[in-house]
Amino acid sequence: MIIYLHGFNSSPASHKAQLLGQYLAARGLQADYASPALPPWPAQAIATAEAAMAGRAPESVCFVGSSLGGYYATHLVEKHGARAVLINPAIDPDVGLRAFLGTQQNLHTGERYELTEEHLAQWGAIRVPRVTAARYLLIVETGDEVLDYRKAVERYRGAAQIVIEGGDHSLRSFPQHLDRILAFSGMRSG
Repeated sequence: MIIYLHGFNSSPASHKAQLLGQYLAARGLQADYASPALPPWPAQAIATAEAAMAGRAPESVCFVGSSLGGYYATHLVEKHGARAVLINPAIDPDVGLRAFLGTQQNLHTGERYELTEEHLAQWGAIRVPRVTAARYLLIVETGDEVLDYRKAVERYRGAAQIVIEGGDHSLRSFPQHLDRILAFSGMRSG
């Protein structure tokens, strides 16, 4: 099963979530794909992702986490023994998102909420000290204007890594990686 975890203020309506869903559906794998809407509260986002994997053996689950979704995926991989493809992942959202404290709005749903110190504390609480490199495929673009790709390369040292020159935080090259994501997930076309 592939579970796509979207980024900060995004949703399952994001371009990457939709593209991945269409790609898997074209291969008869739509029943093994989920893209849950992650609530703004980190603890609730983790619970939502865990609900999406309920009833599945952890080793049969591959998260595809984009930005903040990559941070969540890392926590879930280390907690449950799953795998993850990380797309321009957030490394320390409890630090990086401090600048955004205050009113936020989801880019797709329009939902408004207050980003607070408690959000930052919850992100800090789920940080994993070390990662099991073999469980990850890291895909980053050096032109990411939001996050420093070098932090991700360092954090996931030893993992399979694809570093693309240029691009941006949205990972412009995403469509080119769909076959590799499917292969890494261990799923087979229907």
